[in-house]
Amino acid sequence: MKLTLSVLLLASLSLLAQAPVKKAEAPAKKAQAKKVYPKNPAPTVANLKYGPHERNVLDFWQAKSDKPTPLLFFIHGGGWMGGDKAGIAVEPYLKEGISVVSINYRYISQAQEVVPPVKAPLHDAALALQTVRSKSAEWNIDKARIGASGGSAGACSSLWLAFHPDLADPKSSDPIARESTRLWCAAVMGAQTTLDPQQMKAWTPNSKYGGHAFLVGKERPTFDAFLAAREKILPWIAQYSPYALASSDDPAIYMSFNAVPNMGKDEKDPTHTANFGVKLQEHCKASGVACELFYPGVEGVAKTATEYLVKKLKE
Repeated sequence: MKLTLSVLLLASLSLLAQAPVKKAEAPAKKAQAKKVYPKNPAPTVANLKYGPHERNVLDFWQAKSDKPTPLLFFIHGGGWMGGDKAGIAVEPYLKEGISVVSINYRYISQAQEVVPPVKAPLHDAALALQTVRSKSAEWNIDKARIGASGGSAGACSSLWLAFHPDLADPKSSDPIARESTRLWCAAVMGAQTTLDPQQMKAWTPNSKYGGHAFLVGKERPTFDAFLAAREKILPWIAQYSPYALASSDDPAIYMSFNAVPNMGKDEKDPTHTANFGVKLQEHCKASGVACELFYPGVEGVAKTATEYLVKKLKE
């Protein structure tokens, strides 16, 4: 009996030794596998189509109110190459009586036939805003009090909307096209305030972002290629760079950054440096645009975009 048990034990150990060993997944890789988004209540209206592309959809959360509510219009970040409308926490706004819209839009990689490619996400945002305004009576929205917000590329898109002349076409047979694209305000985080490579390099020498907005290709263009192409794409920079569009008739804006500016020096994160904020604020002051800027150490202004938006939309 003992011999039989010993034989069985040895056979089991032999089988275990031959079994393939499953590699443990690296923690960092596992963390990247799934993006964690804020937990929100179900939208009042989910995935409303505002355009023909599969990513031309938006979610709407309606704040409870007997009178038309202000609205947060949220544009997600991700370099115009990724991200999703699920990236906004809506509760801080709903509890203040502010309704919320969050949009998806075409990625630049899905719009290589558009000239320049950045036109796709920016004009998608404008069309989404017009669509929302066309729903103002149905959704109990005050169409005048709409504030845009977003981070990174979503911040750049929000500033573009804030500064761009109205895209409404009063003579259009399409009622949505007749709606305004102007904003009450914009409050953004980590914004790229210019798409001019020469300005970027002067403000932050190790800049590396922006070429994909204008240059077509399977690979994201290098910053050197972006800078070399500047003279040819100046007309596009004039149309799509927020800095180039700011003028005295524009709404108030707010910007926040996570680190102090370091003007004219290399930055740890040149794509989201507060240098962008400092230079746009200077330009806004010269252009007559109200502009608040926060970064660590600044006193006397809102410390978050949410704080600013709640105050500004309800004033």
